[in-house]
Amino acid sequence: MKIGFFELEGWEEKVIRETIVGPECRFSNDKIEEGKIPAQADFDAICIFVDSVINEKTLSYFPNLKFIATRSTGYDHIDLEACKKRGIVVSNVPGYGDNTVAEFAFGLLLTMTRKIFDAIDQVKETESLSYKRLRGIDIGGKTILVIGTGRIGTHAITIAKGFDMNVIAYDPKPKPELATKLGFSYVSLEEGLKIADIVTIHCSLNDSTKHLLNKESMRFLKKGAYLINTARGGIIETFALIEALLDGRIAAAALDVLEDEEQTKDEMQFFSKKGAKAEDLKLILANHRLMNMPNVFITPHTAFNTQEALGRILQTTIRNITAFLSKSPINTV
Repeated sequence: MKIGFFELEGWEEKVIRETIVGPECRFSNDKIEEGKIPAQADFDAICIFVDSVINEKTLSYFPNLKFIATRSTGYDHIDLEACKKRGIVVSNVPGYGDNTVAEFAFGLLLTMTRKIFDAIDQVKETESLSYKRLRGIDIGGKTILVIGTGRIGTHAITIAKGFDMNVIAYDPKPKPELATKLGFSYVSLEEGLKIADIVTIHCSLNDSTKHLLNKESMRFLKKGAYLINTARGGIIETFALIEALLDGRIAAAALDVLEDEEQTKDEMQFFSKKGAKAEDLKLILANHRLMNMPNVFITPHTAFNTQEALGRILQTTIRNITAFLSKSPINTV
């Protein structure tokens, strides 16, 4: 059994060597991408992170592949249908940072509502200690719409209650017992957008949630709402978001993720790729427009990024790999 570990930072290798005994392991900080065949590709299993692209083409690089372990909760970077056709089992990390991501979302919220970035930037750039242009708003007493009441969304609700916020939630599979326990109400997406002062997204990206917030649904937004996305970029239709920001329906947006952010990360590869689509180029340009808007705060997909969360991710991934080696795979998707 040969296992290839990709997108590693370095510290993980020691832990993996100590806990996975038997298989031949190879370690790389490279990602798996189209047009770049790994130096070694005869792996029975690979372990990846979110920047690797697993599709028909990249799967063809690994003729012996039987198992993929992604060190992430989301798996939209993996073509599950292509894996299924090849009989490849895929596992993920269902939970690692329920509090981690939720805490970051509220950090972004306070950055917007209390103008924290502007305040720090003003002092650093001009050494001015004036607070005249830095007046914000309280979040206590405001209505927050939490989209998705899974593990992270549940923790976001708990934090919001701690801020004395009025919490409403949208989820196609509501949990009445959770609503009773935590003291919030489920609403339809339309109803929630109409009354929420703040919208925070904590659902996964799939066929039913892609462009959940689009030109049509954003028409219902309460004017001057704040929007936070620490889930996946594709849940929001980028061009509709820009339009809502320009006409004032959204006062400010804080985004840890962008739609098709991988192409924006590696633009040179995109421009050199054969068959690049005009729609993709438009999206790259739209992402740059967002980056330069004064009422948009973008962070580089780092909501998960704490020492504690990364440790939990690695330990769960090791359990996933060990279970597969024992022919009893867990956390499969």
